[in-house]
Amino acid sequence: MKIVIWVTEGTWTACVDAARDLPADHTVLLHVIDADSIEAAEGARAGLLGRGLADNTATTGTLTAAQARLLDAAEARLGRPTQREARHGRPEREVVAACTTADLLVLARDGDRGRLGPRSIGPHTRFVIDHAPCRVLLLWPEPPPGLETMPPPPHRPRRA
Repeated sequence: MKIVIWVTEGTWTACVDAARDLPADHTVLLHVIDADSIEAAEGARAGLLGRGLADNTATTGTLTAAQARLLDAAEARLGRPTQREARHGRPEREVVAACTTADLLVLARDGDRGRLGPRSIGPHTRFVIDHAPCRVLLLWPEPPPGLETMPPPPHRPRRA
């Protein structure tokens, strides 16, 4: 079985821990640097240091180094041989593309994790869940909230 683990900054430990218990012939640790993050960092840099700095090598290098450290930590925590995929682009599209030959994708909720419901899943994760070409294991990265956090059913007036 080929398992892809989507490694993100806030939820990677839960995903790696869950995948560690699964039988796998091949495990892939996947991290995607969002192209919008590079643009935002470059815009901030240009605002502080002037627009004459067209070279984004420093920003990309910093993000790539952080990506490598995150994948190193995930690989060490997993404790078995893995393939690492470090990508740049639109995260939701890159994750779906990385799963074309996978049997299982492991990912975690990344939205409002304080209550049950659809808002506990962010937009990138929602896209991946809806478009993944394989089975998906969706995790709460910490213990899930209680049932009391579920909203009440909508009020519907009785028909006469």
